[in-house]
Amino acid sequence: MTSVTTTAVAAAPATARPWRRALLWLAVLGPFFFASYGFANWMAARQPVVPVLVFGWESAIPFLPWTIVPYWSIDAFYALSLLLCRQRLELDRHALRLLSAQLIAVTCFLLWPLRFSFQRPATDGVYGWLFDVLLGFDKPFNQAPSLHIVLLVVLWVKFAQYLHGHWRWLLHGWALLIGVSVLTTFQHHFIDIPTGLLVGWLCVWLWPEQGTPPLRAWQATRDRRRWRLAMLYLLGAALLILPALWLGGAALWLLWPVASLLLVALGYAGLGAGVFQKRADGRLGLAARWLLAPYLGAAWLNSRLWTWRASQPVAVADGVWLGRMPGRALPAPLLAVVDTCAELSCPAPGAAYASVPMLDLVVPDPEQLRAAAAAIERLRAHGPLLVCCALGYSRSAASVATWLLCSGRARSVDEAVARLRAVRPAIVLHPAHRQAIAMAAGVGT
Repeated sequence: MTSVTTTAVAAAPATARPWRRALLWLAVLGPFFFASYGFANWMAARQPVVPVLVFGWESAIPFLPWTIVPYWSIDAFYALSLLLCRQRLELDRHALRLLSAQLIAVTCFLLWPLRFSFQRPATDGVYGWLFDVLLGFDKPFNQAPSLHIVLLVVLWVKFAQYLHGHWRWLLHGWALLIGVSVLTTFQHHFIDIPTGLLVGWLCVWLWPEQGTPPLRAWQATRDRRRWRLAMLYLLGAALLILPALWLGGAALWLLWPVASLLLVALGYAGLGAGVFQKRADGRLGLAARWLLAPYLGAAWLNSRLWTWRASQPVAVADGVWLGRMPGRALPAPLLAVVDTCAELSCPAPGAAYASVPMLDLVVPDPEQLRAAAAAIERLRAHGPLLVCCALGYSRSAASVATWLLCSGRARSVDEAVARLRAVRPAIVLHPAHRQAIAMAAGVGT
């Protein structure tokens, strides 16, 4: 089903917080945390040799006993976060993020256990007592990904949703202290932090605040071109993971683009445009932006390289313009946007906006094109309107061609395409695009 979103979002009715359900979730998650974490520790301790992954420069990291306080404080954030949720759906999605964090991290601990290798100095006083309590159930295992960092991402997202102004900046500062504390308390090596960030954002991506979770939306594509693209992205991930694992060291950063390409491959194979989690304001979801950053950066750069000679939109008919994704703001005289790009955020502050996200490099479904044509006709009332995709050559062009036919401004697909090519010669509409346009508009090819 095609998803069309606009910036007009109705406010949810105020309801009492689901306290009892929050306490029930806490009663489930708390024991599960200690049981699964302890089990992973026990399994690692049974192995004769547990490997270590540490960089030479880490020996310069100081041991700061006082950072055990922010390290421990994540427990309070964990419990309070469940009580913070206002709606049942919000609570359940947040709890599922916490549960997913535990399941993914513990699975990693069991599959490739690692050991912390530095000797922690003796500590007395209150800080020493906090370390003693910690070491009562924690062992030098359960390293990558750092479950502390995984949970920190999930909890930071939740609290940032409710805090503003100085309180939000205080949250950012304390979250940074918690993140650093995993190193300065001699609990983790550096590799545990980026892997923890990756898993943390994956948990947020798996359970978005609104809409259908991506894995529930899975529907294996029947489009051969989409499968070919999925295989190409999968091949790209395989080619990058080999030097990452073979060379180690700084090459391990290649695991980030590997994860990015794997998610894009899943998008083409069955997740569809929802893999990018584009929101009603035209921006990709925060988790998608982090997880897919390497791919998104390449996609943006590609869009600029291909269109640097044709960076400005062109007028097509009756206030409808065609072009690439705008930069920081809409150029004059445009006041509205119909965005058909799934993979890039659309900066259009103050503009009337509608999104019909379509995957790049494949022919849109007729249903998507009909939705885009309807959005064009609806938003024309707000003034001159831009229909855009990454380049302004294919998805957006097909959408405008469909609108020309549906609105009676063109009598055939050939006429609609010719009209577009007259103002934007570089458009790319293959026979399959023409067939989809014809089906969407209910006319012959």
